[in-house]
Parts: sequence; C-alpha cells; structure tokens
Amino acid sequence: MTLPIISAGLAGILLVLQQILMLSAGAYRAKHRVGVGYDGDPNLERLVRRHGNLAENAAIFIIALALLEILGASSMIVLWLAGIFLAARLSHMFSFGSLAGSHGGEYIKQGGRAFGLMRAVGAILTALVGVATGGYLALTAWQLMGT
Repeated sequence: MTLPIISAGLAGILLVLQQILMLSAGAYRAKHRVGVGYDGDPNLERLVRRHGNLAENAAIFIIALALLEILGASSMIVLWLAGIFLAARLSHMFSFGSLAGSHGGEYIKQGGRAFGLMRAVGAILTALVGVATGGYLALTAWQLMGT
C-alpha cells in the first residue's frame, strides 16, 4: 500500500492555515464583543466566511487526494492537484483580506478590483481541481475494480 505522503503534507499546511483563520475571526469577535453571528459587521462576516470557506473545501479534497495516493495514482499528478488546490485556496484566502474581495460592490472602489479577481481565480481553480480530482479518483477506482 502506498502511503499518502503528498496528501499528508498538504493537510498539514491547510490545518495550519485553518487555525490562523479561526484565530483571526475569534480575536475579532473578542475585540468587538460579538459572540454569535455577525452583528451587521461586514468585516466579521468576511473573516468568518474566509475561515468557513476553507473548512468547506479542504476536508473532502484531502480525503479524495489521499485515496488517490493509496490507490497508486501517479505521484506527479497528485502533486500537481495538491499544488493547484493550495494555490486556489491561498488566492481565495487573500482575496478575503479586503471587503472588496468578499463583498464587492461599493467596496471595490476602496480596495481595488484585484481582490475580486483573486476571489474568482480561487473559486474557479478550486472547482476545476475538485472536478479533476473527483474524476481521476472515480476512474482509478473503476479501473481497479476491473482488475
């Protein structure tokens, strides 16, 4: 059996990022004394969504990537999928560094269009690498069932 080394490395990086984002939102909550919800604060909403979006996407991707490695998929393909996913999530995370990236609209004038572009790139790459990983995993499993 192949050990999922690449997936483990990516999982470690994503876990550290997840904790940084969680602590960022938590510190903002404590400073502004908001226990639950957003209290109408777009900055808090941005921080919570930045944290939540990574959580929503990372776990299922890591599981699929690890399964690919265990099933003997090409290490180079797994490495590329991991790299693209990490780049996509970093792009999305940095886009939420500004209200222009998270909320758009009137905030674009204040923060510039680059944040919106980073958000789009992050979301599109996440979707594409997710579909590619899922398809490759399904194909690999299908091929192994036939042997």
